[in-house]
Amino acid sequence: MTTTVAYDDLPSLVGTDLGYTDWMEITQERVNTFAEAASDHQWIHTDPERAKDGPFGAAIAHGFLTLSLLIPLWTELLDVEGVGTKVNYGLDKVRFVSPVQVGARIRMTATIAEVTEVPGGYQLTVDVTIESEGGSKPAVVARSLQRFYA
Repeated sequence: MTTTVAYDDLPSLVGTDLGYTDWMEITQERVNTFAEAASDHQWIHTDPERAKDGPFGAAIAHGFLTLSLLIPLWTELLDVEGVGTKVNYGLDKVRFVSPVQVGARIRMTATIAEVTEVPGGYQLTVDVTIESEGGSKPAVVARSLQRFYA
């Protein structure tokens, strides 16, 4: 479910748990497309037959592929009205806790840890967790920085 707020109300979001996104399937096609874009064709990602005998029992998504999905997942959680520009400002911390097997579904949850005024706007510090359906540990945990300018 998307939380919708007005730009001027951003400071009131500190501590807000934004809930969960919908599930997104990690397909072999998506992994292969990412491998092309990133020039990372390691067999544990791109060769499902060989990967069956590898350390994870199946092909897995690149950690950075899973991390990159933070942006489309993020847009499911928060919509800010009255904004001229939205900027992914970066990450303070990222950990790839457990692999995501091809065919698995992932989703993200996020909590607003801080809201800081910056010249011309606000910066949100967001604690995010991307989990793989049925996994015992998160796939990715990160602290994301998002900026909103009026």
